[in-house]
Amino acid sequence: MKRILGTTAIILSLTGPAFADAHAAGFGTVTAQETDFFASDLIGMRIYNSETEVEANSTIAADGEKEWDDIGEINDVLLDSEGNVKAVILGIGGFLGMGERDVSVNMDEIRIVTEEGDSDDRFLVVNTSKEMLEKAPAFERMDDEADMETEANMDANADMNADTDMAATDMNAEAEVDTETEMEADAEALANEAEMEAEEAAAETEQAVDEATTEMAEGANELEQDMERPMLTAPAVEREGYANATADEVAALTAEDLEGSYVYGANDETVGEIGALVMGDNGEVGQVVINVGGFLGIGEKPVAVTWDELQIMKNAEGDDFRIYIDSSKEALKAQPEYQG
Repeated sequence: MKRILGTTAIILSLTGPAFADAHAAGFGTVTAQETDFFASDLIGMRIYNSETEVEANSTIAADGEKEWDDIGEINDVLLDSEGNVKAVILGIGGFLGMGERDVSVNMDEIRIVTEEGDSDDRFLVVNTSKEMLEKAPAFERMDDEADMETEANMDANADMNADTDMAATDMNAEAEVDTETEMEADAEALANEAEMEAEEAAAETEQAVDEATTEMAEGANELEQDMERPMLTAPAVEREGYANATADEVAALTAEDLEGSYVYGANDETVGEIGALVMGDNGEVGQVVINVGGFLGIGEKPVAVTWDELQIMKNAEGDDFRIYIDSSKEALKAQPEYQG
């Protein structure tokens, strides 16, 4: 469901007077203007993508946002140490045909536009592309545990550097009194030690590569075994008030939309429900796991099918969809069990 801003605004900047005189002179002096925004309303708001450049504070015709792509929603707002908004954290996924992930968007890239008419609705718009969003790095949060681990690693490195400096100082002092032969012996010992450490590191790396290769091969074998069955043909069901969903409408469906949805046979009988979506190496949905049979979630059998075997239909209002497969509950239950 789309979320829009009303005329009550969202404050995006939290800067205010500094406490230079160590008193609360700045409290109660700021009031909201008509063009300001409250940050609390920003969370969860949808962001749209326009293929053409959109001017800030411009207006669009009623329902003009339907010409744009809904690329995700704002999950959080990132502030710097001065309280200024650096970026918003945008959750994208359904628009790209993959699981949701967070990316950061600079506030300078976001345009706020107003819909013409009495509603005075506002929308957030960016000018980007699907390819750019796919290449955008995921926004990573650092929690307290990660911060502590990072600090511990920095302390350990500092200790190691201190130990190295002390060892170097000792070696220099000894070099002043040792003979040339002793210096050569020390250097050779250090070289041998470094060579042994390099060989051990190379062996560990090789072992890690072998283990990763084995896991990938096992995963490929499992996927191949899961799909060793006759492929079904997507049905061509006709249902009053519903039509086949377009590729863009299917791409806009998220895992949250699909998981738990009923799957129907050609005669509108319930044959199972979607349990999970399995992502391929290319980031797209490779398999759809349907839970067949059982009662109250007990005794269900997971069966994996492909997108090509399903028919997705949407109603005229666009707020409901139905998923069909050309199979009965008994025929699906006879398929190989998905070992995921």
